[in-house]
Amino acid sequence: MGEKGSFSEQAARVYCSENPLFNWEIDYLVNAERVLTAVEEGQTDRGIFPIENSNGGIVIEAVHAMAKHNFEIEKMFEIEVKHNLLVLPGTKASDITAITSHDQAIKQCRMYLKRVWPQVDIQVYADTALAAKDIKNGVLPPTAAAVASKGAAELYGLEILEEGIQDLKFNYTTFIVAKKRA
Repeated sequence: MGEKGSFSEQAARVYCSENPLFNWEIDYLVNAERVLTAVEEGQTDRGIFPIENSNGGIVIEAVHAMAKHNFEIEKMFEIEVKHNLLVLPGTKASDITAITSHDQAIKQCRMYLKRVWPQVDIQVYADTALAAKDIKNGVLPPTAAAVASKGAAELYGLEILEEGIQDLKFNYTTFIVAKKRA
């Protein structure tokens, strides 16, 4: 689940490096529905998606997708998630008119967003890294900022306006590794 540069990609890389997998590659399927469809139809060996965050709670889209698909849970594990506010190079705080990200990321940063950005429009997007990518590619306006990973900033050439904006210092997300039911 997630675009290139997402926390789900980070989780997939952690999982693949800690397990005896060889010649693996990542398909970027963006949402839990597409991940579980690919697993169920045998288009991918495993699907990795977030199910719960220590601050943001249950990932609702994952629960809805899980209810519609037949799969087996191979493993559950967690990674630490550190959110950053990403902007196009040269963008100042006073330029920002909207902040966009996945609903979960917004939930994990809600107090920060209310405290620091009360006048800015907060918009839910399909994925944290996709928001960053779409700012870079001009799909979103140049006055938009994304809540996303440091990796997304590096990958899409964005600046980190502020680091570690999640409300809790220790912010962990639990991921599920799904495989086709035997």
